[in-house]
Amino acid sequence: MKGKKTLSIRPQPDAAVPETVMVMAAGLGKRMRPLTATRPKPLVQVAGKTLIDHTFDHLRAAGVKRAVVNVHYLADQMEAHLRARVKDMEVLISDEREQLLETGGGIVKAREMIGDKPFLCVNSDNLWIDGPVDAIRALAARWDDEKMDALLLLVPLARANCHRGMGDFRVDAQGRITERRKPGRVAPFVYIGVQILSPRVIRDWPEGPFSTNLFWSRAMEAGRLYGVVHQGLWFDIGTPEAIPMAEAALADA
Repeated sequence: MKGKKTLSIRPQPDAAVPETVMVMAAGLGKRMRPLTATRPKPLVQVAGKTLIDHTFDHLRAAGVKRAVVNVHYLADQMEAHLRARVKDMEVLISDEREQLLETGGGIVKAREMIGDKPFLCVNSDNLWIDGPVDAIRALAARWDDEKMDALLLLVPLARANCHRGMGDFRVDAQGRITERRKPGRVAPFVYIGVQILSPRVIRDWPEGPFSTNLFWSRAMEAGRLYGVVHQGLWFDIGTPEAIPMAEAALADA
């Protein structure tokens, strides 16, 4: 007869987590079709829970108080889900029904709701499992406002479950992100959809849709783009085929 597992309480990083998060929930989820034919991608279920509910579980655990959520595709469904499921956190909607603005444009549209302090930015279709410490708290503990404009949560390419890419960045010994992956090459780290951004870097933006890559490039050129390596599991839930693979791994975790 197997003995019961004893749950140990692990010490968590002692750092102030940003009070506000920008939750990216407006994408079309084209690669996730046919599952997204009738629902937005963040409402696709993995292991019996929607992706956005997995995300909000992490935000609650880290102590985040306020979420700004952008919506576009099947926005009424997303708003109804948030009203029904998120009762313990202030939720503001950044409405992109008229035009999908991508990640950078979405942040610009929501900037007045986000405020003037460093904030979390999380992809709502992200799925990760914390390692020895809470990943959001670990990110907050590493944040240094004097030398950083952006701090990204990364995972080694070798541990990027269900991921089909070739990596995103190279990082030096101090955690500074020094370069992007070059064409035809492999980069050792993958960005996994969780970051802290300073409002300082949100300036001189183009009109219309654009990517957060603009802000990252600006921070990298100034030597102010850093990364933290995630110590737990991460799954790239980009296609329907990734769901059973992730669920099988989660069942063994």
